[in-house]
Amino acid sequence: MAEHSPAGAQREPRPGIPRPIEDHGAIGDLSTVALVATDGTIDFLCWPYFDSPSIFAALLDPEKGGCFELAPEIPEPRIVQMYLPATNVLMTRWLGEEWSAEVLDLMPLAEAERDEATRLIRRVRATRGAVTVRLRCAPRFDYARERVPATLEPDAAWFRPERGPALRLRATAPLGIEDGDVVACFTLQAGEQVDIVLDSGRDDPLPLPDVEGVIHRTVAFWQGWAGQSTYRGRWREVVTRSALVLKLLTSRHHGSMVAAATFGLPEAPGGERNWDYRATWVRDASFTMYALMRLGYQKEAQAFTRWVDERARRTDSGGRLRIMYPISGDGSLEEVSLDHLSGYGGARPVRIGNDAWHQTQLDIYGELLDSIYLANKYGPAIWHDEWMGVVRVVDHVCECWQEADAGIWEMRSAPREFLHSRLMCWVAVDRAVRLASKRSLAAPFERWVATRNAIHDDIWANFWNEERGHFVQSKGGTALDASLLMMPLVRFVGATDPRWLATLDAIGRELADDGLIHRYRGDDGLRGKEGAFAACSFWYVECLARAGRVKEARHIFEKVLRYGNHLQLYAEEFSMKAGYLGNYPQAFTHLALISAAYYLDRELDGRNEGGWRP
Repeated sequence: MAEHSPAGAQREPRPGIPRPIEDHGAIGDLSTVALVATDGTIDFLCWPYFDSPSIFAALLDPEKGGCFELAPEIPEPRIVQMYLPATNVLMTRWLGEEWSAEVLDLMPLAEAERDEATRLIRRVRATRGAVTVRLRCAPRFDYARERVPATLEPDAAWFRPERGPALRLRATAPLGIEDGDVVACFTLQAGEQVDIVLDSGRDDPLPLPDVEGVIHRTVAFWQGWAGQSTYRGRWREVVTRSALVLKLLTSRHHGSMVAAATFGLPEAPGGERNWDYRATWVRDASFTMYALMRLGYQKEAQAFTRWVDERARRTDSGGRLRIMYPISGDGSLEEVSLDHLSGYGGARPVRIGNDAWHQTQLDIYGELLDSIYLANKYGPAIWHDEWMGVVRVVDHVCECWQEADAGIWEMRSAPREFLHSRLMCWVAVDRAVRLASKRSLAAPFERWVATRNAIHDDIWANFWNEERGHFVQSKGGTALDASLLMMPLVRFVGATDPRWLATLDAIGRELADDGLIHRYRGDDGLRGKEGAFAACSFWYVECLARAGRVKEARHIFEKVLRYGNHLQLYAEEFSMKAGYLGNYPQAFTHLALISAAYYLDRELDGRNEGGWRP
């Protein structure tokens, strides 16, 4: 049985799901991400980019999706999966009574700026006894809509689809073909190893004797990057892992980042809430850049700022931004159902693309302006053309802040006036005023300040429910929403303001379940009951800490950390048993973890002095 928690506790297996979401590690090369299950199977990989069609998707359909299996034959092993320290290089170990073996999985980073090569390297080694290993590489191209039989040539096995890049598989062991898939079976004595390389065949092949050097360089890159973090607090290991996840989801080509590596993983068991997160949400990416800036990663923040500034410059004279973009920043994200796939645990339809890109979500302007403001506060000054794009965007916010929208949770019911959207409109205008003042930039100060004040007054007048005694999700409503937790985090309301504390207590009563926070209760226009939203749990921790309830905050924080998987990776949501739901690994969860750990650590040390940004 595989270990599935940092403490080694066993998770209860899920019927009908051979490899639960939480039983996976993630590797990548800043172009795409592969998921590696604890049984040594790669069952999710889009090739060669995050948003390319999948070649392995057995996670979404064990029969049709395609996978890459590498399995040492060891009776009743204990399986342990770990990252090499401070890297995204994954090791899976099989430990038996008389035999043991390990597999090292990595995707080396391009060594030149224009190098487009995507490679997957798998090294299997016997560490005790004589171990027989079975290999099966069974790609299914174009989201499992095309099956291509392999051909065997003297130096490699090839898959050549009609559309999309070919795949070339090479190994230091003999390869064969069975039922159109590449197979191998070999026996290793203790200390012996086999190297396997999968690539697109567009470039000269990596000489197999050079794999050792590539592994060392990949390890050195990740450890060098992780070593730049300025965080030295109590939760350094878990914060470093979250930072490595955020980096893993960042495109080296564009500076943008995907919200998660996957598509189609359900937010509700067996339901229809199955979305594609392989795109750049302005909201998620902006929050991520703030998290990375807190840890000292200015380069990533500047690259994203350039990407998002380009989006702002390309807006029409109206200044309206889309809520999400393809990674490149261009093109549409039309939603398509892959009806031939059975779905994770039977959750259908499996979707690619995301029709939410048509929605209006006014909160994105606040997250965007906050990230631009902070990038300018801690980095180089904004360029003139970029500032002109910001001015257009903020002028648009001044015109539209009173409109109804779909809200942060992308509800597919009728638009409403959401408090979180109103709040982040306030943030957008507030940060623009601060940035213009800080950098002595030309701006319509009188109009912007008047709008900021009007939004402030509107929130206090129309979103506080006197009868319920707390702030509410939407204008004229009575429901709570976990997105209200952002109110003190963006400094709209004091963290110890009596009205805010009443709202925080109400969230604890009505949306919390042993530290797990649900986004909201009630109808949102979709069928199925979703799980607890992981990022909200970390927001709740930070709000408790800011309110002075530090012991309670730490207790809940430690609980939620224990709900993480064996690698301290997180999905979007938790089930009632703290299993994983939604796409994975999820940037939003990891950035919220970083923020909570950062603030809570400083609070425990007495280093938070109440400035604008601690």
